Amino acid sequence: MGAIQYTVKSANAITHKLSKPGKMPGSAYNTPAQECNVGTQLRDIIGSVCEDCYAFERGRYRFANVKDALQRRLASIQTPNWTGAMAFLINRYDSRGHFRWHDSGDLQSAEHLQKIADVCELTPTVQHWLPTREYRIVQDWQRNGGVIPENLVIRLSAHMVDGAPPTGYGLPTSTVVTDGTQTCPASKQNNQCGECRACWTPSVQNVSYPKH
Repeated sequence: MGAIQYTVKSANAITHKLSKPGKMPGSAYNTPAQECNVGTQLRDIIGSVCEDCYAFERGRYRFANVKDALQRRLASIQTPNWTGAMAFLINRYDSRGHFRWHDSGDLQSAEHLQKIADVCELTPTVQHWLPTREYRIVQDWQRNGGVIPENLVIRLSAHMVDGAPPTGYGLPTSTVVTDGTQTCPASKQNNQCGECRACWTPSVQNVSYPKH
């Protein structure tokens, strides 16, 4: 049986489309912040990065049509052809660019992470960035043979504002700061990445963002 021949229409029907964050240099894929495993626990902790999550009932994330789209994307990950459809769309729209996983939402399981890794393998000319607070999922996946593709940067996000980056995992990190020492330049350039690609660069050990 031959490989599935996707069209934009058929791939969108499976994945429920890529998202287009205005500040990013490429496409992204988002899921509901309400379904984050670690994030929903951090919501109740004063001083956590997730306490004032921008994707939790704020801005456009309050609208019913947005909530519905996010839920449909999350459910679609379980469909058999999701990996191939995602790779088709990313290769079509970001073939020599950059892609972000989860501008809202996070990893659900090791199986979810493996599917993302498979998408990265199928899109070798695209640089992928996966920020996550699901340290244990990543660690368990690696211990069970999961291999991070060369074009994927898994960046572990610190849980607390002004907190130290996570250590002991051998992966790049990110933090949120309030003292004006952030390394992310977006807040100083009209909330745009501009020419910066630090988040996608594995040699950049930590990227710090201003609290917003």
